[in-house]
Amino acid sequence: MSDTFVVVGGDAAGMSAASKAKRDDPDLEVVVFEKGEWVSYGACGLPYYVKGEIQSLEALVSVTPEEFREERDIDLRTGHEVVAIDPDEQTVTAEGDAGTATESYDSLLLATGAEAVEPPIDGIDREGVYTLGSMSDGKELREYVARARDGEGFQQPDRGPACRYLEDCTGPVAVVGGGYVGIEMAEALAANGFEVHLFQRGERLLKGFSEATSEAVAEHLHERDVAVHLGSEVRGFEGANAVEAVVTADERVDVEMALLGTGVRPRTELAEDAGVELGPTGAVATDPYRETSVDDVYAAGDCAEAIHTVTGEPAYVPLALTANRHGRAVGQTVAGRPAAGGAVAGTAAIKAFDVEAARTGVLDHDEARAAGFDPVGETIDAKSRAGYYPEGGTVTVTLTADRDTGRLLGASLVSEYGEGAVHRSHAVVAALEEGATVCDLENYDLAYAPPFNSTWDPVLVAAKVLSGKLR
Repeated sequence: MSDTFVVVGGDAAGMSAASKAKRDDPDLEVVVFEKGEWVSYGACGLPYYVKGEIQSLEALVSVTPEEFREERDIDLRTGHEVVAIDPDEQTVTAEGDAGTATESYDSLLLATGAEAVEPPIDGIDREGVYTLGSMSDGKELREYVARARDGEGFQQPDRGPACRYLEDCTGPVAVVGGGYVGIEMAEALAANGFEVHLFQRGERLLKGFSEATSEAVAEHLHERDVAVHLGSEVRGFEGANAVEAVVTADERVDVEMALLGTGVRPRTELAEDAGVELGPTGAVATDPYRETSVDDVYAAGDCAEAIHTVTGEPAYVPLALTANRHGRAVGQTVAGRPAAGGAVAGTAAIKAFDVEAARTGVLDHDEARAAGFDPVGETIDAKSRAGYYPEGGTVTVTLTADRDTGRLLGASLVSEYGEGAVHRSHAVVAALEEGATVCDLENYDLAYAPPFNSTWDPVLVAAKVLSGKLR
């Protein structure tokens, strides 16, 4: 009788693991429990669906449930929520429309993902307060956008399928949180003609990026008529039944809708109930092969920790590539060829209207000191293309390094959209992975041609300047 690999959760980590395990060992019985109806979808695309650039939710689905079942021979059970795990008996119990089912496993993967953080705000349960953590959330928000726009008599302009930058304006609406989702949704709503107010509790947006990047993004949002409220912690949503206003310590702003983009936290209740240990970040702790403290139980994706490339310590980095990579590694491991899946550098990118930004590694000096480094940083502006070339712009690069060893610790880059901040960050990621110094990075042989770059790439310019500072 063949072994059984059970997966809890049908998105990036779960379906990557299931597919890889079945591909490597066709005789392995693979069972996936997913409490919703959607699997293997790109949640990162939801803001662009709400905006109107992506026309259907189905376009966000990489592989359909039918394809998993019929073409990959995976026993995918949607509409089934796993409610209990018995590690001693090696069984899981799931509840679905047909009742309760128990499934035995030889190997088990917890890929339960993350959930939106709902901060302690008065009136958070009022009608008109949304989050964006699932396909159904995206559907509801797009329907709200359509109702609000059509209700005011707005017509989609003849500018292609996406409804962009309407002459008229409806709203106002609030976005709470100045991170990835908050900024992307501010763009999505503004692009549909809403008067957008973005509230950020801290003194700058994108706190994981450099100050130079945060300032550039905030300035551009102002240019696109998004009202950015920094240092404004939302204390309540007022209204009879539906939200009618946002209240902070200093102001009251009338709004018709509010979106919470205040981050995510790992879903760990199922793991905890099964006796699986959590790590210092609050996510599920694993070894390098993603096995938990309970034998034959693995964890990957947005519910689990990973080791940080720079610090060597556990980190919580709920990003799509991490989930796919680690899920695939678990699938290979349970099929008989152990794979670790690698560390994470916290590499991320964002687009805000006509600005793009990326970050990787450790930028915050306090975080660097806590990891035992003596951080020093430098920020430069450099041309994105040859100075004589008729197009191009400026790339702002911030690098952080260890003063004693010169080791590169992290970077943040920002430029106009299309001028290469995101793609240039990849050279820094490579340097972090190999533990390179700033002097090493300074001598990287990066590509040059006038339409694409200056002779000295902005990353090389930043490395030269910081290297001189260290010397």
